[in-house]
This record gives sequence, C-alpha cells and structure tokens, in this order.
Amino acid sequence: MTLHYAQTVVIVRAPFVVDRYGNTTSDRDWDRATRTTVRRVSVQPTESTEDAGDRPTVVTGLRLITRRGVDVDLIPGDRVVALGRLLDVDGEPGRYVVGGRHHHTEARLKEVAG
Repeated sequence: MTLHYAQTVVIVRAPFVVDRYGNTTSDRDWDRATRTTVRRVSVQPTESTEDAGDRPTVVTGLRLITRRGVDVDLIPGDRVVALGRLLDVDGEPGRYVVGGRHHHTEARLKEVAG
C-alpha cells in the first residue's frame, strides 16, 4: 500500500425533500442523510480565497483522489467529511478513463467559512 492513499473519508448523502404535494424539491433533508465510509483515498489542498467585504469569507478548496482503478459513488450535492471538516462536493466528480478503462476519480471539495 502506498502512503499517498492513506486517508479515510465519509460521504454524506441526503435525500431530496418532498413537499406537501408530493413533488421532489431541490432541498436536501440532512437529518435523514446516509453515511458511507471510503478508505484509502488522498485528500489534498488546492486553493483558498478570502473576501474581506461586509461579510468576511474564506473558501478553502481540496481535492479527493482515488487509487488507480477505484471509483466512488459521489455526486454533486453530496458532502464529504475529511480532515476533520465537513466539505461540499463542488461540481461533478471527474472520472478519468485511460485505454477505455476507468483509471481513477477526482472530486473538488470546498468549505465556506464566514
């Protein structure tokens, strides 16, 4: 086993809220979220930005990377607990293909504070 993929994360997925008319909304019910533990991944820092306007904000970016040949069930709207932080999946995870086969998966994660 390589030391590059020594981290464990938890994927948090919440179902969509259904309104009183039976319609699925775009809101998530985080009280009913499921948690899936994923081992042997790498989570690395990417970028961080600050906005010192009326409401100071810090946006911290990280990247989750799987081992070669490994995919994870991760979609936009999910959250990931990594490095002691609760992070949002930022966009669609990238699933890289080499020679017609899945090579690895990468996902942008972000934390907004402020």
